[in-house]
Amino acid sequence: MLGEPNLKPGHYLGTEIDEKWWSRYRKDGLFARGNGDYWIANNCFYFKRYLTKTDIVIPLNEVREIKTGEWHAGRWAGGATVLKLIRIKRSMRISSGFVVSKNTAETNRLVETITRLSDSINSSVKT
Repeated sequence: MLGEPNLKPGHYLGTEIDEKWWSRYRKDGLFARGNGDYWIANNCFYFKRYLTKTDIVIPLNEVREIKTGEWHAGRWAGGATVLKLIRIKRSMRISSGFVVSKNTAETNRLVETITRLSDSINSSVKT
């Protein structure tokens, strides 16, 4: 298929409000956790959970901060590094957590890629 994204397997752990594991964001299809595939295209991070109809779409120009950790939304990632994309939505600071690899170096490369793209998008908007 022409233009097919480079899909990679991952796991969506959930979205927290104000980085508090007990405060889960439940709107916009962000409540259900699960395995799926992720990719970056059109200046967005996409995650498609298996057996769902809608993708999680996070525009990179909305990402305010990127963090990593071992836990997210009350879930331990089994030793894998969790990618946390933090943004403002409906006047709330929300953090969506994903396991994108069992390899920390690979996760860190994705963090660098997202940071570079996000910075590039945001700097071009300001000028």
